[in-house]
Amino acid sequence: MRSSVWRPERATSNCSNKPVGSGPSSSRSGRRRWPTRSGGDLPAGTKLVWGEEGLIEAAAGAGADYVVCALLGSLGLKSTLAAIDAGATIGLANKETLVTAGHIVMRRAAERGVPLLPIDSEHSAIFQCLNGEDRGTIRRLVITASGGSFRDRGRGELAGVTVEDALKHPNWSMGAKITIDSATMANKGLEVIEAHWLFDLPYDRIDVMLHPESIVHSMVEFVDTSVMAQLGNPDMRVPIQYALTYPERRPSPASPLDLLRAGTLHFKDMDFARYPCLKMAYEAGRAGGTAPTVFNAANEVAVARFLNREIPFLAIEDIIASALAAHEAIPEPDLEEIAFADGRARDAAARWRK
Repeated sequence: MRSSVWRPERATSNCSNKPVGSGPSSSRSGRRRWPTRSGGDLPAGTKLVWGEEGLIEAAAGAGADYVVCALLGSLGLKSTLAAIDAGATIGLANKETLVTAGHIVMRRAAERGVPLLPIDSEHSAIFQCLNGEDRGTIRRLVITASGGSFRDRGRGELAGVTVEDALKHPNWSMGAKITIDSATMANKGLEVIEAHWLFDLPYDRIDVMLHPESIVHSMVEFVDTSVMAQLGNPDMRVPIQYALTYPERRPSPASPLDLLRAGTLHFKDMDFARYPCLKMAYEAGRAGGTAPTVFNAANEVAVARFLNREIPFLAIEDIIASALAAHEAIPEPDLEEIAFADGRARDAAARWRK
């Protein structure tokens, strides 16, 4: 794929009151135009769509060669499957799609011969380390974690933390939900489950290591004890560009890594007692079936409630634990069973009280 011939066909967005989707258009002058939030001033030839049906049409109806799936949360599942069915190469920035339905998505992609290219920095790093390698020679994957906003605080210091405190990530500039997930380490748990599906490895061969500098984005250890790692400054433009230009590499606007200025790099074992959300993610992944769906759904609702100042920070993990404890996982669920488990977990998380 060459950037010189890229042409955006459709885009989707979300707003609080008016659901929006957009379709391709071109004015008589040849300039491409996009719908406004209100749906007004649409040039001839542009179609405005919305809701889940709109997402599916935007993902599959444009005849695009490449679809980037970057919707927040589990909302992107059906539209991603539609894009796969349409034969488009998938740039996957939505980890929840694989968390909730990895068995369906990976099988469908294999059946259609559709590549799934990871955009998350950690999975992009692993993907790059595995280029040209025999995957049968992998001993383990090591996903690095910054530790989030509260990495220098013990659990006893987390009881009264505020939303504002939690949103101050030391390394990355991200949206509110993923920044909170980084602070609880739920995000790393989702990444572990995603890596399980992307690279077809059992959970006991996927490790997480604290690395506060966020310079080493992930590592692969091979059976001969060699370790390959991908390094770079924490800048999402790099993995996004790599996924879009793969298998080519092109100049990037990101600042190059200067290891002399970076100085010493630090690594620590993961403390699951300090980060129980990560422990629960591993447990849900190993349980399989609908358990990861429940973990993800409960977490999404819990984070939203924290951001709305309805619950304290530490209640996020309590809500997830409560939802998982009440759930009996369904093995090999279909889309209807996934949606049912998702809905029940969200309802339980919304009703939770201390």
